[in-house]
Amino acid sequence: MNKLDNLVAQAKDILRTNDLGGYTVPTKGLYPFQWNWDAGVTALGWLYVDELRAWTEFEKLFEGQWENGMVPHIVFHQESDDYFPGPDQWKVEGNPPSTSISQPPLLATMVRIIYEQSKDKELAQTKLDALMPKLIRYHEWWYRERDPENTGLVSSYHPWESGMDNSPAWDDVLQRVPQVTRPYQRRDLNHVDSKQRPLKEQYDRYIYLVDFFRENDFDYQKIYQNCPFHTQDISLNAVLQRGTLDLIHLNKVASVAVDMSSLEASAAKAEEVFPALWDAERHLFLNRDHDLAKTIPVSTSGGFMPLYSYSATPEQAALMAAEIKEWLVLGPSGLASTSPLESTFDAKRYWRGPSWLHINWMIADGLKHYGHDDVAEQLRQVSRAIIEQSGYFEYFDPITGEGCGGKDFSWTAAIALHWLL
Repeated sequence: MNKLDNLVAQAKDILRTNDLGGYTVPTKGLYPFQWNWDAGVTALGWLYVDELRAWTEFEKLFEGQWENGMVPHIVFHQESDDYFPGPDQWKVEGNPPSTSISQPPLLATMVRIIYEQSKDKELAQTKLDALMPKLIRYHEWWYRERDPENTGLVSSYHPWESGMDNSPAWDDVLQRVPQVTRPYQRRDLNHVDSKQRPLKEQYDRYIYLVDFFRENDFDYQKIYQNCPFHTQDISLNAVLQRGTLDLIHLNKVASVAVDMSSLEASAAKAEEVFPALWDAERHLFLNRDHDLAKTIPVSTSGGFMPLYSYSATPEQAALMAAEIKEWLVLGPSGLASTSPLESTFDAKRYWRGPSWLHINWMIADGLKHYGHDDVAEQLRQVSRAIIEQSGYFEYFDPITGEGCGGKDFSWTAAIALHWLL
């Protein structure tokens, strides 16, 4: 078996190993449940193993959808002692139980890719038609409950909701969150070196927010007004924008089309406000601190995500392409999650520097859309080199390519199958 065949076989084995009967855990031990945006990416990988199983990944995730339309960031299909905070901490009544926050809504985009690339067209049409009402309700939830003032930008209330949990972009906002005083026991450090994970003082604040949501009865009017962590995350908003555009397209190919005018209006509104987050000196977009009503001056890979949502001007795209090339000089093993020039850059600590394959892919996808195929291909080549060197880790040191975080990671394997192999 040659190197390519071996990498393909390994990636498929990881998906099968992490399959718990219709849903895929990101990795055994460290993350023993079904995560929202992991599920979307992982479904892409299943497309190359078993098309029906790819669709099942979405169906299992939507078992946790709330009546208001939200799709939680974790669905607890079965019990495990390996992860904190579990369902006993969130105290969300549901079957299955879940968390009370969401994650970047890339599901509609993944559904579109799988629908268009699947070989069994009859199956794809049946599955799409069943998923459409659920996807629409999810997007309507984002705009209704996370942008009640119709500003064009949706809010996030927990660093975990961004998907980029431990990003330095959240440091100053997180300082306004009190540290929880009750005792608790983290489980992540049983699986991963503490040098690669968030610090205790950050975890204290993460857990305070979990308690805050519960004490406010998960009421998003109260949370919108009172949550001590309140950001408008450029990456999450870009993922939502791309997802909404793809959902509008999918409505045209669904067996029964519905009125999408409210989602079309929300996407148009976002398009109007994205330019305000552009930083002409940093050559990328910035996150926004809601309470201070100003952008957060930290350069992260999330700042390139408007490429993925087609929200940048051609001039901005050219500047971002050049900026990405500069980052790749400083961190040649994949796009760093925080600029290597930031004082807070940490090559191995969770989201403070490491490179993530699915982010590399999404940004490369955007670069190709704008005609910067050379930089997109550079990102693809360095991503391929990382897995050849280190295997299927959760994330990678962007300088050395060393694998970090969880091993045998589902979305790394999935993106490798979809994009690299």
